[in-house]
Amino acid sequence: MKALYALEGGVAGAAALTLIHESIKRAIPGAPRMDLLGMNALSKGLKVLGAKTPDERKLYGLSLTGDIISNSLFYSFAGIGNKENALARGAGLGLLAGLGAVLLPKPFGLPEGPSARTTETKLLTIGLYVAGGLVAAAVMKWLDRKKHKQNKDWEQKLVTSSMA
Repeated sequence: MKALYALEGGVAGAAALTLIHESIKRAIPGAPRMDLLGMNALSKGLKVLGAKTPDERKLYGLSLTGDIISNSLFYSFAGIGNKENALARGAGLGLLAGLGAVLLPKPFGLPEGPSARTTETKLLTIGLYVAGGLVAAAVMKWLDRKKHKQNKDWEQKLVTSSMA
């Protein structure tokens, strides 16, 4: 699969993940709060570097931007290899990211609550990331099929015009 399709799919998956997360955190009391986890991680990292932590609004924006960029790049790996297996790779990458979001905060000295407060929170966290991976892979496959169809149409026009 083309690298551009993989990157575009990765962006779509990251955007889907973020949109779903931002929607459910307002609607479901036990929803994951990956925004809070990201803000905490960024704040902690800035302190380690000796940099000043920005105000909450700016910290949120920086964290969200970092999440979208890193998730886009991560999900783009679903486009590596055989395109028939892209959905399985997208789901697998999402599962891996979701498990990491649930299991890694504590070892990194971050609060577990935003992603692992309850069993429901853990399952929703993992589900969010799997959904993002599936969207990423589906968009990659769609872009590849669309280009393949355009090429077939173009080849047909060439054959038709050369016969006339």
